Amino acid sequence: NKAIVLRWFAETDRGNLAIIDELLSVDYVDHNPPLPGLPAGREGVRQSVLMLSAAFPDAVHVIDEQTAEGDKVMTRLHVRATFQGEILGFQPTGAVVEVSGVAVHRIAGGKLVEHWAQMDMAGFVRQLEPIAEPAHPVYILDSPSWPKRNDETSVSSDGSDLPR
Repeated sequence: NKAIVLRWFAETDRGNLAIIDELLSVDYVDHNPPLPGLPAGREGVRQSVLMLSAAFPDAVHVIDEQTAEGDKVMTRLHVRATFQGEILGFQPTGAVVEVSGVAVHRIAGGKLVEHWAQMDMAGFVRQLEPIAEPAHPVYILDSPSWPKRNDETSVSSDGSDLPR
């Protein structure tokens, strides 16, 4: 079963769309699809692979750990890729991005039949946004850069005085 899951990741990294019909059962269920608003089953997987491959054409799944018990395989992994195409309204930045997570696949009859995933999506989305300069200076309390009104008070972000 572990070999089937390893093959799944390797073939999707290669852009092999035929692997979807070969390794996913006709009644495949993705409990945590990677992208919103796509159809269920194989067709949703096909669309997500196409969209993700267009945005991240050099994506590579790196397997950090894999265990199997019964009909389930747990894979702890991270994916590294260059953001080269639009996805979910985000414009490409050319930055290398990385997301880590855990995937669980259930296998029956040599096919993937169910999938669950937990990924650091908040961290991933932060990497998609271009780095912006803050709209106003950022100060840390009790920092030498914190503006002072006099020796006894400091100014808070809302302009009020803070006792020293």
